[in-house]
This record gives sequence, structure tokens and C-alpha cells, in this order.
Amino acid sequence: MNYAQLFDTIQSYTENNFPDFILASGGTETTTEQVNRFIQQAEQRVYNTVQFPFLRKNMTGNVQSGNKYLQAPNDYLASYSLAVIDASGNYEYLLNKDVNFIRQAYPNPTTDVGIPKYYALFGPAIVSSVITTELTFILGPTPDAAYTVELHFYYYPESITTAGTSWLGDNFDTVLLYGSLVEAYTYMKGETDMLALYDGKYKEALMQAKRLGDGMERQDAYRSGQYRQAVT
Repeated sequence: MNYAQLFDTIQSYTENNFPDFILASGGTETTTEQVNRFIQQAEQRVYNTVQFPFLRKNMTGNVQSGNKYLQAPNDYLASYSLAVIDASGNYEYLLNKDVNFIRQAYPNPTTDVGIPKYYALFGPAIVSSVITTELTFILGPTPDAAYTVELHFYYYPESITTAGTSWLGDNFDTVLLYGSLVEAYTYMKGETDMLALYDGKYKEALMQAKRLGDGMERQDAYRSGQYRQAVT
């Protein structure tokens, strides 16, 4: 199901064209803006419930000698893995710790140097005494040379509302549709029985999606600590 089909189906199911209306602030919210918001809210709900592989992204970057910080990508949500690549091309996967551990283990970032072994999510970056929206990692020990790093992380893929198509729309259109209908019908303050029906359909479709994302695609996963749903 592409965006145009999803848009039309939402209006058809709800029997509502969501006409433009004047906001209290004086602006106007269009039909497209309203329906797009329902779809984007549904996408976010699904993406935070099922860990599909397509929600992961790989990026490479560099750390500099003597700099214990590494800036996270703008679309970063959570880490899956972080590896340092040495001069020989060998991967050294860092262990995820908290900031306190790294500060205690390597109290002097100037002299406690070497190839990093641990990393922690440090917080927003500070540029010219101004806190930015980008997050940073702190490494321990402080890099003793310039290294290439590879970050595997979770992110929100581009919404179907701007891309026109998406993996979710192509492979699990039911969970996207009924998730959008739940948001739309909540907005409409619709009848309780119909809202319950759409919510039940959404949860049914979500269970099927979790069977794939958290079940069949996770059976032989090496990484420990991640949720695995039993597949029968």
C-alpha cells in the first residue's frame, strides 16, 4: 500500500474528508496535514513496538587522538553496536557502559589513553557554550590515535507521507492502516465500539508483525539482551 492508497483508505473507512479548519492561533490545518499526522503517529507507535531490521542503520566516522567524545548522528535513537577499526582493519566492538563507569575506570582522560574499549551515551553536545540537540558518546580510554568507527543504530526511517512508499506499507499495510485509523478515530472522538474494533484489528496485525520482527528474524541472533519472541 502506497501513500495515496493509504490516504484514500483512511478517508473511506472513517467516512470523513477531514476538511481544512482554522486553528486557534489563526493558521489553517489542511486535510493533508491532518491525515499525515495520523499516519506518522501510527508509524512511530509501530516502530517503538517492533524492532524490525529496517529500523537499523550503519554509519562510519572517525575519532581523533586525544578526543574522548564522538558525536552521534542527527537521526540517532539508540545504539545497536559501536566498533573501532584499527589500522589493520580489525573490528573491536566496544561495551556499552554508563558515564560513571568510564569516568571511574579512566579518571584522567589525558593520560588514560589507548584503543577504546567502552562507550556511553554522554548527552547533548556543547558548541560555544550552547547546548545543541545532537547527542554525543564518551569513549574509554581516550583514543591514542585516529580510528575509524562503525556505529550500528536505531532510527526512524522516512515516513511514507513524504517518501510515497515504505517497507511497512509494502509488507505490513494492515498494521499501518489500522494504527492510522485508531489515531484518526481518536481525533474524531468516534463511537467507542468502532474505536475498539479498529484498536483490536491494530493489535491483531501488530502481533503478526512482532512474530516476524521479534521472532523469525531474531532466532539465530548473536547479540544478547534483545527481546526474542518464540515462534511456533
